[in-house]
Formats: sequence, structure tokens, C-alpha cells
Amino acid sequence: MENQPENQLEKPHYLEHRKRLKKRFWEQPVSLADYEVLELLLGYVIPRRDTKPLAKELIKHFGGVEDVFNAREAELKAVPGIGEGTLLFFRLIKECRARKAETPLKRKIAFTSPADVSAMVISRLGNCEREEFWTILVDNKNRLQAFEKISQGTVDQAPVFPREILALALQWKSSGLILVHNHPGGDPTPSSQDIQLTNKLKSLGKELGVRVLDHLVVAEASHYSFIEHGLL
Repeated sequence: MENQPENQLEKPHYLEHRKRLKKRFWEQPVSLADYEVLELLLGYVIPRRDTKPLAKELIKHFGGVEDVFNAREAELKAVPGIGEGTLLFFRLIKECRARKAETPLKRKIAFTSPADVSAMVISRLGNCEREEFWTILVDNKNRLQAFEKISQGTVDQAPVFPREILALALQWKSSGLILVHNHPGGDPTPSSQDIQLTNKLKSLGKELGVRVLDHLVVAEASHYSFIEHGLL
């Protein structure tokens, strides 16, 4: 049997490079550039490919690690070299971050202001490409009982039926609720329909003994609180 050509026996050049990069990370993580951190992460998703060019392209396209993680899937798909596995990886990262943001409230820490829940809501909905409507249910001490999705719609609206929200609150025996939805366009300012829905739920909730504590509208890294703006 003939010997294989020498170039087929050589290890891919990026394996040694990745090994050196890992060593640098162990010794001093802050010494790595943003693209190098991404390069290492992507190496676990695409182990048999040099991930340096893709990491550099992502940083060039979005600006930084945080911007890459906050990018919408449609934006990521536009970057050459991004496949289904990488998209799933970024979705998993976002889910981990969203659950981390939810942890304080899940530990039954009572909240007293919109700031207490805005991080949780933004992590979950800030970069959604479609409008989604969620409800936060709380007990009589304003401790989290549930954070439930009510509906998902298009880029500018999601169908919402007040009876579904109130039925959910009664099911959980909740004392209060916070209405939550996102604006994919980037502006969290509520529409007239948002205000009408909130007022209707406040009126119906009062009859059933369910308090509407706030309505948070989020868009990427910002939020609009009805209670902060005197609308509740």
C-alpha cells in the first residue's frame, strides 16, 4: 500500500493555534481580543474548521462580543459561514442569559420597581424578531409566580385577549400581574392600542381582585414603563 502524501498526514494548522489560544486564556483571559474569545467559543460548535475568520467577520459586522450575542438571527444569517449549528449555539447563549436574568425573581425576591424586572424582560424579549406578549404573575407580596407567554404575532402586533390573561391569573391565584411585550422596531413607546388594552385589563382586573401593576414595553436595550410614565 502506498504511503499517504505528506500533506495529508499533517494536522490542520488551526489546531495548534487553538491550543495556544486556550493556554493564553487559562493564564490571562483579559489578554484575548474580542474576536479571539469568539474564536474559542465557535471552536466548540465548529471543531473541524478554522474559526478565526468567522470570529473576525462577526466582530467586524456587529462591533463587539455583546453586539454579536444581541444580534437577531436574521442578521446572523447574513454573515457568510453561519450555519444552523452556529445559530442554535447563539440561541442557546441567549436562553442562558435570559434564565440568568430571571433567577432573582424566581428565588421569590419581591420587586418594588420596574427596574427590578426590566433586565429579565429585556433578556427574554429585547431582540425578538416578532412581537410577543407575556405576563408576569405575582402573589400578594409581589413575588414572582410565573412568567408566561400569551401570544406571538408579526413584526408589529401580537393578538391579545384580556380574558386569557385574567384566566391565567385566576388559575395561579395571583394577586397581581405585569403586562409585557416587545416592539421589534426598536422604539418601546406604547401605541394607543397598548394603552387601551392596559386600561381595559385594569378595569376588568379590579372586578376580579387582580392588580395590574405595570405594563412594560421593551425594545433591544430599552424599556417603557406605564407606571413610570403615569399611565397606571
